[in-house]
Parts: sequence; C-alpha cells; structure tokens
Amino acid sequence: MSEKVKAKAKPKAKPKSVLKDGMDISLASQMIQLGARLQVLEAETDLSSDRLSRLYHEIHHRSPPKGMLPYSTDWFMSFYQNIHATLFYSIYFNLVSHTETQGVQAVIDAYTLYLEHDEVKRAWDEQSNEPVLSFTRAWMLVRFFKSDLMQMSTCSQCNTAFVTHKHELENGFVCVMCKPPARIVGMLNKQATTSYYGKF
Repeated sequence: MSEKVKAKAKPKAKPKSVLKDGMDISLASQMIQLGARLQVLEAETDLSSDRLSRLYHEIHHRSPPKGMLPYSTDWFMSFYQNIHATLFYSIYFNLVSHTETQGVQAVIDAYTLYLEHDEVKRAWDEQSNEPVLSFTRAWMLVRFFKSDLMQMSTCSQCNTAFVTHKHELENGFVCVMCKPPARIVGMLNKQATTSYYGKF
C-alpha cells in the first residue's frame, strides 16, 4: 500500500504594511494630479496596475492614457523644450543638493515649483492642456541624468548651464537662448513687428 504524499504547505505571504500602502496611495495621488502616466506610478509604488488605474479614474474621472513612455533624449534639445527642461532640472538639482528631499518626492516638489513659474504659465499649451514639459517627461529627464545620458553644459556666452546630451563639448558651447534657431528668430521678429504696429 503506497503512502499518500502530503502536499507541502505554501508559505504564507508576508502581510502588506498598511502604512506603506497608505504612503504609496498618497505618493501615487500626488503624481496623478500632476499628470503622471501609469508606467511612472508602477515604477515608483508597489500598488498593482488595477489599483492605480482605479485611483487615476477617481481623480481624473477617466481612464489613464495608454502608450509607451517617451524614451528619446532628442526631444529635450528643441528650443522651447530645452529651456523648460533646463528650468525644471535646475530646480530639481537645487532641491536635492540643498535640502533633505530626495527620490521621486524631489521630482514632485521640483515639478510643482516649475509649474508655479510665470514663464511656464504663459507657455501653457491650451490645446493639449499641458505645460511644455509634462510630469512624465520631467521624471524621464531625471532618469536620463542618472543613466549618464544627459548633462548640464555651461554656455560660453551667458555662462548659464543648460540641459545637453552627455559628452557635449563645453568648450565653445552656445545655448539655445544665445543662439536660437532661425525659425524662432523669424517668429519673434514677426511678433515684435505686429506688436509695434498694433500700437498705432
């Protein structure tokens, strides 16, 4: 008579910390209110995708947007995008360098300060209802810096540090403010002319 093999009892799952769960919900809520994508929330919290989706729906009353995260560093090199990326990262760098705020909370605090900047409010994109630099792109920018894909390079003319690709030659580097693209110069000249003649 063969002996019945007793099935091994599965080890009990470690109970989740109620405090950690509450902290994750609070953190996710802050990021959702700033416009974070679902992938960002999943990377920064231990909450399930289903719970994050429901939390997103509770806050915005719609389902979270789908799609890939913006992985290109080239996006940050365009005129307006580079200015806004530089503004945000300068705020972020000062926060982590001179305060105890670190990690994703530093990204949240820096982005909140970025949104309060007057230039950001004036550059708000009315069609997409988003600032030039979204929270998700700001979060990705910090990751690009940590991955050594980007750096701050000092302009040889205005002596201000701007976001650039890693290994950008700083000797003779000129920022987008000191040397804007021709299309931007033309657009600004047109706006100045319209504004001038509009006075008469």
